[in-house]
Amino acid sequence: MKQYDAIIIGAGQAGVPLAKKLAAAGKKTAIIEKRFIGGTCINDGCTPTKTLVSSAKMAYQASQSAALGIKIKKFRVDMPAIKKRKDEIVHQFRDGAQNGLEQTKNLDIIFGEASFTGNKTMSVQLNDGGESELKAKLIFINTGAKTFIPDVEGLGDIDYLTSTSILDLDHVPEHLLIIGGNYIGLEFGQMFRRFGSKVTVVERASRIVSREDEDISEEMTEILEAEKINILTNSTITKLKKKKSGKITATITTDREEHNLKCSHVLVAVGRTPQTEALNLVKAGVKTDERGNIAVNSKLETNVKGIYALGDVKGGPAFTHISYNDYTIVYRNLFEKEDLNTNDRPIPYCMFTDPQLARIGLDETEAKKQKLNVKTVKLPMAYVARAIETGDTRGFMKAVVDPKTKKILGATVIGEQGGEIMTILQMAMEGGITYDRIRYCVFAHPLYAESLNNLFIAIED
Repeated sequence: MKQYDAIIIGAGQAGVPLAKKLAAAGKKTAIIEKRFIGGTCINDGCTPTKTLVSSAKMAYQASQSAALGIKIKKFRVDMPAIKKRKDEIVHQFRDGAQNGLEQTKNLDIIFGEASFTGNKTMSVQLNDGGESELKAKLIFINTGAKTFIPDVEGLGDIDYLTSTSILDLDHVPEHLLIIGGNYIGLEFGQMFRRFGSKVTVVERASRIVSREDEDISEEMTEILEAEKINILTNSTITKLKKKKSGKITATITTDREEHNLKCSHVLVAVGRTPQTEALNLVKAGVKTDERGNIAVNSKLETNVKGIYALGDVKGGPAFTHISYNDYTIVYRNLFEKEDLNTNDRPIPYCMFTDPQLARIGLDETEAKKQKLNVKTVKLPMAYVARAIETGDTRGFMKAVVDPKTKKILGATVIGEQGGEIMTILQMAMEGGITYDRIRYCVFAHPLYAESLNNLFIAIED
């Protein structure tokens, strides 16, 4: 049994920087990773998908270039080259993260799968064979989440795709059927439509991105349908069957009417589930909720003192930046004597469709549910000078404000550079800058940000 001061299970966006910080603080540290350093973000999430999104956007811009007076007669999507570029960037990021760990003194990297054997003891099945027994006073779980696989008849009989396996495609699917009309499904749907696939999105709810305001959902639907993406809402897939020809027949129920649809590939994108099964948390006495998420308090500590959970494995907002912030909270509390918690921290996010969908704080729906006295303002991108000049006026900016305090309570942006525009408003919210100040703020012309003047001028005080 090898003794450590601290053990980190999972080398994701919280685990890697935490391991380096702990080791630098003089703690004898081990980080255990069953697959690749960098976690979902670098290997299967942000890095590869946004690389592919960039290639897809280039294809889209080429197809739309005539509107700007540039006539491109013909272009070809080279999927093997697109995949090669994506793989190279992933390896660059992954290798950089691993090299950083390897160069850290007082830190052991262990490749294998960990399972608790007792309160703060564990066994690791090593990837290169054998087994290792470890223990530590401090344990940090950063094992992340994986694709949730729904119970659909015949799904196990086809070679369905997940957000991980679809990244390995070196060809363009003829017809991609996507189960799920939220962030992951829509990013991949638009991406592969631009690469040349026929795309159908099947969503159980009455609208896509159903967690957003209705007008946001309507705008996103209009944008995607303009690219000839077929969106079926109030729909469920009840059966999948693979034909001898290799084609797949999906039986879909829409508004109680059943019909069949033929496709070449199926992507499952209905959500994520925490990777806790193999951990044998019962042995450690660590509690989970009914979905398998590790239960933590506002300081990210489990019910067992000295054991923490960070990132997607604890449920809640499944974003890389939240995982990283979890690390900063835990480390600063333990080693810099801070008293930080996760209560009321901002949850910004951005869906990297084109245009982007970005949000911070309250939306109009939540404000109404809370019966708050608010005003909502909206500015179509068609009224934004920069959007007109660049030839992309899809989407709008929207903000929820308190007319009494003049504070910005939340904002949602669909538009080119939507994430960057949202972040400006987040900074204003964090710094207490009120909308009446932004209304007359001097921004450089002609930026997208400049139109925040016009957004808030619309409010009648």
